[in-house]
Amino acid sequence: MKLLFERSRKGRQCCILPPCDVETAAFDESLLRKAPLHLPEISEVDLGRHYTELAKQTHGVNDGFYPLGSCTMKYNPRIDEEAAALPGFTGIHPLQEPESVQGAMEVLYETEQLLKEITGMDAMTFQPAAGAHGEYTGLLLIRSYHLHNGNKERNKIIVPDSAHGTNPASASMAGFEVISVKSDENGGVDLDALRAAVGPDTAGLMLTNPNTVGLFDPNILKITEIVHQAGGLCYYDGANLNAVMGHVRPGDLGFDCVHLNLHKTFAAPHGGGGPGSGPVGCKEFLTQFMPAPLVKKEEDHFEFFVPENSMGRVKSFYGNFLVVVKALTYIRTLGKEGIPEASAGAVLNANYLMKKLSGVYDMAFDTLCMHEFVMTLQRQAHEKGVTAMDVAKRLLDFGIHPPTMYFPLIVHEALMVEPTETESPETLDEAAGIFLKIMEEADTDPESLHQAPHSCPIGRPDEVTAARKPVLRYQF
Repeated sequence: MKLLFERSRKGRQCCILPPCDVETAAFDESLLRKAPLHLPEISEVDLGRHYTELAKQTHGVNDGFYPLGSCTMKYNPRIDEEAAALPGFTGIHPLQEPESVQGAMEVLYETEQLLKEITGMDAMTFQPAAGAHGEYTGLLLIRSYHLHNGNKERNKIIVPDSAHGTNPASASMAGFEVISVKSDENGGVDLDALRAAVGPDTAGLMLTNPNTVGLFDPNILKITEIVHQAGGLCYYDGANLNAVMGHVRPGDLGFDCVHLNLHKTFAAPHGGGGPGSGPVGCKEFLTQFMPAPLVKKEEDHFEFFVPENSMGRVKSFYGNFLVVVKALTYIRTLGKEGIPEASAGAVLNANYLMKKLSGVYDMAFDTLCMHEFVMTLQRQAHEKGVTAMDVAKRLLDFGIHPPTMYFPLIVHEALMVEPTETESPETLDEAAGIFLKIMEEADTDPESLHQAPHSCPIGRPDEVTAARKPVLRYQF
């Protein structure tokens, strides 16, 4: 499709402004542009058609099945959006006096209480803007703790080889050296490798549980115990909390701090450019280092306060507040009974779809999964030349967004599927049928899969060239 600048014609416009009826302000010449701003000149009808065409080429959970593994692309209830759109929330300013925003402060306070109960933590900050930002904040808590206690030598963070790529990046940004530990044959942390990795220089462990192959590590209590005995702290990556919320609390598993993805687990839509929210919770002994300010309740009103040894701010003001409003609405709507029902539904749907595909697709780990499962097309790639990429591209022809491809890295030719709890059995049956049809095509006409997709606006691009020689700006 054409860009707006390609549609542009000199002199066209899509609005008629009335004559200015107020005094115009004059600015110093040093503040003015030397050349006019380069903007497209276009009619209103062409502008509307341009964005409508763009909208038709996007795919979200409102369009169809979106089983992107490790990202929890579940349907976002409209009531959450309606609550976040209330004028009392959208019309406030972060520099208002606390007395004039008591309702917003109550939202932060109440959401903190609910998330503390769900995670088993003692305090929560909503400043982090997304998951990786939450990781970074949690690691700064660990760093502050060790420095406060004079343990400068504790400068290493242990990260499993199946971790999200942001984990080692966040640890490095926080000033730590990253130590990778391998997974065992069952997809969990290798305990012998972990014991060999810990020592007097261990600052902590970053762990996702369920992990990135969709499995709950049965040795989780041993894992956190090994790290604690070595003097380190345990950080819980909450990316996969959607599988266990209401059933298991990270704080009860031995974790000292945790980040959550409100934009995944608690109903704000994931992706699409944001905004996100990655609040961080911690146990009591770490509260003194939390970012400031936090909210506390004083009899009949709410106040901000600064913890004793606060690390300061990690973001301006109080984070992406409207995402917190959505999360609170989601939690209050589902209630104490609905939260565990949602996570149980996610696990049920994942196992249902995995069972439907087993026998035709090879599972990376042949066992019950949690909220997601990983398939490997290594056999098909070797025998028929059909790769995970081929299957993912072909799914586009059927209106299904592809699963996560080639991740986690410990599984070759990986497709990671997360159906989420909001999909019906009918949708899962239909999706299973399409997956199985594609594998039939791999047997009868593998070459057609190499050319997929066949019905999308863009076919199979040269991805190597696109990655190495990206065209990132329009040349006028």
